[in-house]
Amino acid sequence: MDILHPSARSARYRFLAAGSLVVLMATPVMRVEAQQLVPFGDVPATENFSEAEIATRGQQQGRPLTYTPWRKVCFKATQEAGSKMVCRTTINGKWDTGQIAIRVDLIEREGDPVARLQIFMPPGSFLQPGVKLTVDKGAPMQIPYVICLSNGCVAGSVANAALIHELQSGQMLALETVNANVVGVTNSIPLNEFAKVRQEAPAQIFEQKLEGDWEH
Repeated sequence: MDILHPSARSARYRFLAAGSLVVLMATPVMRVEAQQLVPFGDVPATENFSEAEIATRGQQQGRPLTYTPWRKVCFKATQEAGSKMVCRTTINGKWDTGQIAIRVDLIEREGDPVARLQIFMPPGSFLQPGVKLTVDKGAPMQIPYVICLSNGCVAGSVANAALIHELQSGQMLALETVNANVVGVTNSIPLNEFAKVRQEAPAQIFEQKLEGDWEH
């Protein structure tokens, strides 16, 4: 199952799943209840782990992934004259089974001063730490999880000009998550084509009639 396109009947949900709007704008991190923290292997069920406690449990490389090229697609509402274009510069990584495991989207709306970074991860992660993002050897940035579905979780944060500059000038994006045994797992995503793709014309523009008040 493609974790990034869960089936849904409504046009609104399909549009959100496509990542075409800046969704999840100020959604708080989901609170993880104690019963959701079981099992953690030899880790007792508890509400919180400190960053130091997580670090002592070690690191491991993520399961090997094959990444698609970076791609830019844009979306525009058709029911309103002058509606703003929303563009997504995106990459995804697949396991050897063909299932998409990770997707990274930079979502930008025409005329907005800031963008949004969204990271789709497979289920089975410890939610408290979120996703630690590092470009090359730069300072890490913590991205909180904002929602979980049955087939994956989404981490999201505002992407300001400084972060976008890092992504455009960097070579490798490292995403560190924490698995159900509270062990760090790192996946590395190539950035060498990101700047070119983001700045060029979109590969596709989708025009859709959307439900709801999307432009305000």
